Amino acid sequence: MCLATAYRTSEPDSVILEYVSKIEVRDGKIILTDVLGDQKTIEGTLAMADLTGGVVRINC
Repeated sequence: MCLATAYRTSEPDSVILEYVSKIEVRDGKIILTDVLGDQKTIEGTLAMADLTGGVVRINC
């Protein structure tokens, strides 16, 4: 199972959510869901997703 950590592109050390298992993009919003089912919704765009490295970067 590949889990990722989501970061803000403007603040590279700023973690949005850890253990991300699902990413949805809807109406200019990104919905991140972690392995336990907790969700975070962020307004922005997906900048990069490196699933092998477990890193997601979001412009927000």
